[in-house]
Amino acid sequence: MATTSLWHIKGQLSDLIDYVENPEKTKLTSDMKNFVNVFSYDINPNKTNNQQFVTAINCKKEIALEQMILTKKQFNKEDKYIAWHGYQSFKPDEVTPEICHEIGVKLAKQMWADRFQVIVSTHLDKEHLHNHFCFNSVSFLDGKKYNYSKPEMQRLRDLSDELCKEYGLSVIENSQMNAPSRTLYFAEKNNEPTKYNLMRTAIDEAIKISPAPKEFVRIMKKKGYIVDINPQRKYATIRSVNDSRNTRLKTLGEKYDWSNIVEQINTQDGFTLFPAYQEFNRGNKMKYIKPEKYIFKGSFATVKKVTGLKGLYLYYCYRLGYLPKKKQHKPLSPEMKQAWRKIDRYSNQVRLISKYNLNDTDKVKQFISDNKEQIAIITNQRNQIYNKLRRCKDTEQISSLKSERNVCTKKLTKLRKEIKIANTILNDVDEMKMNIKAEMNIQHQRFAPTKQKRRELQWER
Repeated sequence: MATTSLWHIKGQLSDLIDYVENPEKTKLTSDMKNFVNVFSYDINPNKTNNQQFVTAINCKKEIALEQMILTKKQFNKEDKYIAWHGYQSFKPDEVTPEICHEIGVKLAKQMWADRFQVIVSTHLDKEHLHNHFCFNSVSFLDGKKYNYSKPEMQRLRDLSDELCKEYGLSVIENSQMNAPSRTLYFAEKNNEPTKYNLMRTAIDEAIKISPAPKEFVRIMKKKGYIVDINPQRKYATIRSVNDSRNTRLKTLGEKYDWSNIVEQINTQDGFTLFPAYQEFNRGNKMKYIKPEKYIFKGSFATVKKVTGLKGLYLYYCYRLGYLPKKKQHKPLSPEMKQAWRKIDRYSNQVRLISKYNLNDTDKVKQFISDNKEQIAIITNQRNQIYNKLRRCKDTEQISSLKSERNVCTKKLTKLRKEIKIANTILNDVDEMKMNIKAEMNIQHQRFAPTKQKRRELQWER
């Protein structure tokens, strides 16, 4: 099994030329360092077994960098992407170093050897053997730059899989073209309430209390998800009631494929029906629960109602379960559960709304505009202080000017922070209203049958 990836190296060609001429005095960016280190084999000879597993294609490995620079100069392509850097990584203990390097060289020849100068190096310093590919962004044949598109990405994967099959190695089945974003990846890794984690949790809970697949679909709808198992479609899908896009169940993991869900429901041990369902089967009528009455002392006329953005935020925090603290309210909809990750952000927003009495979006926009004007004035004042500092030679006056400068900097920091929070308010208001609507719809679906039964019992009496 082999995984592949490719990314561009961005920088100035002049920096690369300076490094070639005088590597000890040249400072490079982190990306450029990674790129150059592939050519600097003597820095870490243990990685390539003293250059035993290094192959140059369309160039000489001793002067590969110099040849790539000459190609760029020849076609006057010295800007933007300097080169491309990628890898091909194998499963631990699946290949030998010789086979790993042989596959890497074949892959590089099939992908880039007809137009580009390529270096292939096999690194042995990790548990999993892997090949590094570094090649010039400019073709020595026609001077055109390499274009890494989605078809090219798929071609790289397909050729790598074909070579793995040729050598009798395993291949990744059902590989996905679209990898998750960096934010989503780390959120999933930390078990935070992301869209997909919430789906998995809801499915696991529904499986435990589902006597049949049809009941599973009904329970998932009460949890705020629509599961589509239409036999005319190739894949079963799931989506939130407030979402327009479907997600294939199999993308959540092999365990969550529809066939595996059905198997888990049919084979689970120790399943017991709900107590209310057992009572219904025995022929017993449900007991009517009399609602409790509370006496309120005072007058509602004197209570000032919270409205506007502040009211919206307070109600949203209650729906999230953040308010009140004595009795925890558990949100029902997936969107509200996912929004819990932003609770600190909402807290900062409602504090700003309360502090400056920002009751509607127009006031928020005016607040942003006023703060920007203040920033321009304070920035001008600070620039004048900087000009005085350059000309000033008196020690006491310098310390006084520096303290004035620090005061201006603190004011600017505060204003910029408040502008940032105000901008998030404008971005979040519509989303909050949609989430509250979805929460209310799910609550209605969940409790409507119970209310209907109570009405029927009252009518029978």
